[in-house]
Amino acid sequence: MKLSPLSVPYKAAQKGGSIVFTLAFVLFSGASAFLGSIGGPLVAIGLLGLVVVVLVGYETLYYQRYDYDLTPDTFDIRSGVVSRRNREIPLRRIQNVDISRNVVQRVLGIAALDFETAGGSDTEAAIRYVTFEEAKRLQSEIARLKRGDAEDAPEVESDELFALSDRELGIVGALSFDLRGPGILFFLLSGSIPFVSSFFEFGVEATILALGGVLVLGGIVLVSWLAGFALAVVNYYGFRLSRTDDELLYERGLLQRYDGSIPFDKIQTLTVEDNPLKRRFGYATLAIETAGYAPGQGTQRGSEAAVPLAERDRVLSLANDIEAFGTPEFTRPPKRIRRRYAARYLIVLGVVTALLFGVNTLLGASLPWYGTLAVLPLIPVAAHYKWKHRGYWLGENHVVTRNGFWKRQTKVVPYYRIQTVIDSRTIFQRRWHVATVTVDTAGSLSLSNQDAAAVDVEATDAERLRGELEDRLVTSVAERRSKRRQVIGPVEAETVADGESEGEEQRDAPDDASPSGV
Repeated sequence: MKLSPLSVPYKAAQKGGSIVFTLAFVLFSGASAFLGSIGGPLVAIGLLGLVVVVLVGYETLYYQRYDYDLTPDTFDIRSGVVSRRNREIPLRRIQNVDISRNVVQRVLGIAALDFETAGGSDTEAAIRYVTFEEAKRLQSEIARLKRGDAEDAPEVESDELFALSDRELGIVGALSFDLRGPGILFFLLSGSIPFVSSFFEFGVEATILALGGVLVLGGIVLVSWLAGFALAVVNYYGFRLSRTDDELLYERGLLQRYDGSIPFDKIQTLTVEDNPLKRRFGYATLAIETAGYAPGQGTQRGSEAAVPLAERDRVLSLANDIEAFGTPEFTRPPKRIRRRYAARYLIVLGVVTALLFGVNTLLGASLPWYGTLAVLPLIPVAAHYKWKHRGYWLGENHVVTRNGFWKRQTKVVPYYRIQTVIDSRTIFQRRWHVATVTVDTAGSLSLSNQDAAAVDVEATDAERLRGELEDRLVTSVAERRSKRRQVIGPVEAETVADGESEGEEQRDAPDDASPSGV
């Protein structure tokens, strides 16, 4: 099977844009005088024509020498103009087939396909470009072959779980902030532009300086909010989430339209996320992390927003539909830990106060360095809320952890998805006789220390918790394998288990094995 013929002019124009820009830069630079002596505009036109011929010629050869084939067991790709490359991707290793289309591609009726496998940081294979109908066919056919359905099996029906209304999209934007805005404003006000920085020189009256600081802060907040609003609308316009018997299907995006799937058997962790503003109005976000990959996010690996924003009860209900974990009753850290949190906040406040005092002393400024002391009464309150929003719970089939106040995350992990249980204790935790128990999964967020974790647990309870999680992991894996043997037979069950271990880089340990604890 071949690519879409429209991929030739589209890819040529896509690559030619940067080359034309480079030529224009050269022509308007010092090189234009040299070119003028040997023909001027004629040389430029000749170079441009040569670029067009080379690009179209190369893309035509690439199109002719590129073909792919879907077999019952593999997806085969043969490509290459100068050097040939043949790839056979086992279907059992393919985790997601994601379709993306920007505005121009939607007008042309073409789409890009990305084949993702678990545990990898890069796309296993990418097809640029096929018709949208062919992309949808490949997506559904690969899903059918992985399920083992017959060729004449009826098309799998999907039930819509969630659709983002215009009102909810507006709320998503209103509650979104993009922190790249503050970085831009900081650059503008840091002295890089003399005209702007001249308004913020030391030596002006403290009142004027304070007013300038308030204006800068207001500008940062406004730019962050506007940027976050725009990005949220662009990313989640037309968001729909539906389900079949074995996967979740999603569509989203305004400028770049994504159409992909989240297989149930690849889900590692569910995360219900909120912040004080969302909690105040009763909203939350649901994110799903799969093994090493989050579909539809390009280079952003980690988790996919299954529900960008909805009422909290609705989010919890949907999360329970995916993983029936029930209603957690969290065990919080010991109450004395609130003093530890308060001490940490006091240290930070002391450092900030000392820095402001140093600026006053060294530069002769009149900054109100003592104003930071007004925060002192809020420290016990902040320590209490940090303690209140932290905890863990062991359910029948899941471990659930909760951490964070400004960005509270409730993580749900099935026991059979656990890879390792890590018991860690910092120097300061040892002084307070507490520990952190981390539940490591095959998801890529574990690479950035964002796994589910029971933080500041009593040291004795941490040892018991780690042992309990290890036991439940072994029991859960044994029960899961037993059910597979009953459904598909012992040989096929072992084959499936081996395939998951290879594809997800996830260990389904034998009954006498246990995860490591540090």
